[in-house]
Amino acid sequence: MRRLLPALGLWLAPAVALAASAFTLASPTLVAGGSMPLANVYVECGGGNQSPALRWHDAPAATRSYAVTMFDPGAHFWHWVAFDIAVGAHGLNAGAGTPRSGNAPGDTVQLQNDFGHAGYAGPCPPAGTPHHYVITVYALDVPELGPVARFSRQDALAAIAKHTLAKATLTVTWGR
Repeated sequence: MRRLLPALGLWLAPAVALAASAFTLASPTLVAGGSMPLANVYVECGGGNQSPALRWHDAPAATRSYAVTMFDPGAHFWHWVAFDIAVGAHGLNAGAGTPRSGNAPGDTVQLQNDFGHAGYAGPCPPAGTPHHYVITVYALDVPELGPVARFSRQDALAAIAKHTLAKATLTVTWGR
């Protein structure tokens, strides 16, 4: 029996990996590897600063809520951290990154981005090489992250990491 359990674990591992890899993120306006549309670029760079519409599919059955982030790894800059997105949501409408707009589902919490505003802030890198923007949706195993996550981005990101069942990403670029 002891020999059977590790073998069973190896046999099930591809099935578990396949189930986790089925979780996908897409957008009607963003193309993976493409350029961020001007509507989603920060106002100071001539854009509309509207968060993009996002759609996700095939979350794990145990999912109880979602979180969404947008991060520029080259500048180590957080553009968006949103969580406590209801399990019934299968995406976010364009403009959902504006708190109190009514475009985000129910009790969605949106923390301060690195521009210093709550909610979404689009790309606005210095002139030169285009930057990469990694948008990630996380399927979480809890219906809400709790009050501690609301105090700091670091606490929220730690709670998201702790409760992630699966994640899906979409990376776009933008530069001037």
